[in-house]
Amino acid sequence: MTRGGQGLARVAVVVRAGAAPLWWLGVVAAGAGTLVPGLTGRRIGVTAGAALFLVAAAVVACAGRGRYRAPARAAVRAGRHDVLQDRAVTVRNWRRGHRWWLLLAFLAALSTAFAVPAAGGMLLAGCGTGLWLKAAWIGRLEQSDEVLLWVRVDWLRAGVGRPAGRRVKGYRTTGIAAGDAAPGGARRRTPALV
Repeated sequence: MTRGGQGLARVAVVVRAGAAPLWWLGVVAAGAGTLVPGLTGRRIGVTAGAALFLVAAAVVACAGRGRYRAPARAAVRAGRHDVLQDRAVTVRNWRRGHRWWLLLAFLAALSTAFAVPAAGGMLLAGCGTGLWLKAAWIGRLEQSDEVLLWVRVDWLRAGVGRPAGRRVKGYRTTGIAAGDAAPGGARRRTPALV
């Protein structure tokens, strides 16, 4: 960062960063859980897991939307000297900062298989799906306003990777073609037009 610029990370990319690890860890834990009959039996475990998957996906996708909307409405244009962080760097930083939480969640999901087979893993996968849905919702906000939403990297460190945490005082915006991630945080399929 030079001449007063700030490092900026895409809001949707930060939200989406946990989706794939939670989904895949959940799928593996659920698959392993079906190998154990558990206390309730596999059929009840899978049925309960399906319900937990749907509830977790809905709750994670919808929770805290107001905490994203308010700073999005009040967002200011990014400065000329602000540095836009690559999508891969943002994802790597989030996953590195949360690796122990992801491991603990995976172990907890595996251990629940002895009581309710597959349910813990499906709950974890539901949380990952909810993050994908939330990132897609942020992408729709970005497309409707024709801007991309960014958050200061130093605020993410202080807020443990939460782009709507208490330490985040606001967002910045760029044009829709800035950076290497599309609205919603996915990789761009085609190079951005500059």
